[in-house]
Amino acid sequence: MSAVETQHVARDLMDQLPVLQVAIPLIAAPLIVFIGNRKLAWAIAFAASAAAFVIACTLLWQVIDGSVISYHIGGWAPPLGIEYRIDALSAMILMLISGIGTIVLPYAYASVAAEIPKKQHTLFYALFMLCLTGLLGMVATGDAFNIFVFLEISSLSTYVLVAMGAHKDPRALTAAYDYLIMGTIGATFFVIGLGMLYMATGTLNLADLAERIADQGINRTVRAGFAFVVVGMGLKVAMYPLHHWLPNAYTFAPSAVTTFLAATATKAAIYVMLRFLFSVFSPGFHFEDWTLYLIFIPFSLLAMFAASFVAVFQTNLKRMLAFSSIAQIGYMLLGIAMLNATGLSAAVVHMVNHGISKAALFMGVGAMVMYSGSAFFDDLKGLGRKMPITGAVMVAGGLSLIGVPGTAGFISKWMLVQAAFENGWWIIAIAIMLSSLLAVIYVWRMFEVLYLTAPSDDCTATDPPLPMLVPMLILAGACIWFGFDTELTLGSARVAAEGLLAGSAGMMH
Repeated sequence: MSAVETQHVARDLMDQLPVLQVAIPLIAAPLIVFIGNRKLAWAIAFAASAAAFVIACTLLWQVIDGSVISYHIGGWAPPLGIEYRIDALSAMILMLISGIGTIVLPYAYASVAAEIPKKQHTLFYALFMLCLTGLLGMVATGDAFNIFVFLEISSLSTYVLVAMGAHKDPRALTAAYDYLIMGTIGATFFVIGLGMLYMATGTLNLADLAERIADQGINRTVRAGFAFVVVGMGLKVAMYPLHHWLPNAYTFAPSAVTTFLAATATKAAIYVMLRFLFSVFSPGFHFEDWTLYLIFIPFSLLAMFAASFVAVFQTNLKRMLAFSSIAQIGYMLLGIAMLNATGLSAAVVHMVNHGISKAALFMGVGAMVMYSGSAFFDDLKGLGRKMPITGAVMVAGGLSLIGVPGTAGFISKWMLVQAAFENGWWIIAIAIMLSSLLAVIYVWRMFEVLYLTAPSDDCTATDPPLPMLVPMLILAGACIWFGFDTELTLGSARVAAEGLLAGSAGMMH
């Protein structure tokens, strides 16, 4: 083969990256079921995840300068055909989702063996791949109905993954059922909203929707569609007070599932919300301003305080971290509602930083639960001393969750405070700092149980095997690393925020 031909093939493969991002995990899922071998199932899942991560990094590298990749499925040009559209924001979230998926799988190899019956292992990895496919697809696609399809793929697999915790605790079944009911209501609202937007504009391509809404102006159908989309995605995001499915789902799901969901699922939903709020509609529309100011800001503040307050009184560590996630989602939505570049950058950075920190914490809890049998504080006494590396990972994750300087969490919270001052909202800046103090209380309770109480005499706990330790250490290292080196996270988030604030114009060709 000549040099010219080699170049051509390579260029062709580079051109296919947006669709390969979703296709590789999607093909891996039936392949795992078809082969049916437990060990091969893990290997296929890991290879597919790692490939998706490499592709996401390559895509981010291509769009970090603010450019946009538009990929036409089957050669049909949008808006007639389906388009995959990658910009700095979507590439960042793709990198987070595929990166967490890749890191969780080595951890899952050991933890799944301890928590799920052997006969269900191949099913677990197949569903994990489907969930990954759904989340990546939601972020990569530029077509509104496609978002719904991928949302359903990820949701349906998630319900079963949560229910797999029933082997350890039957309450996982009711948690999965609650999640199913709430998730279905959310998806129904979302698809009704899409139907209304289609009725008003005759298109489902996001860029085309933005153009047509801008040209036609706003009518009652578009407004109703907007409301349905926001409430539907609000349920998926676990936006306060639509969060009731989340604490039980995170508490009773298998550890590897909780880790993956906490770090990715709500972030993909926030991404979709951002797309509709800034790219399809635009904050220039009067009703959207009011939605952000009168609904997002009060509920975000409520989440930051109420969920943190509830977390302080939890006696189960997994449940405490679940309520903490609801509070952290409040910070992300608050950043979005500030409607300035700093606030949006803070929201995007916080999505990544929170994903890393919460994954590290849930992995640590999962490792401790393997030895103690439960996540209740009484059963975890002194385990930080018995499991020094696991304890250190949880300290790094906990400090990042609070937002201590030198950790990733500090960067995003500091930017949120800056964004509030830019708008002259000093009361909200004070609220951000005060709610962080509540995080200090519940994270301190965790440290107290792990280090300041004596372990029971018959405790034989030790740090988990290497496949579980290495992912935990990578995440703990990332919590510290991104607290100092913010070039990748902040740089990408700023480009993403500028693209979003360009509003509808940013989605036009």
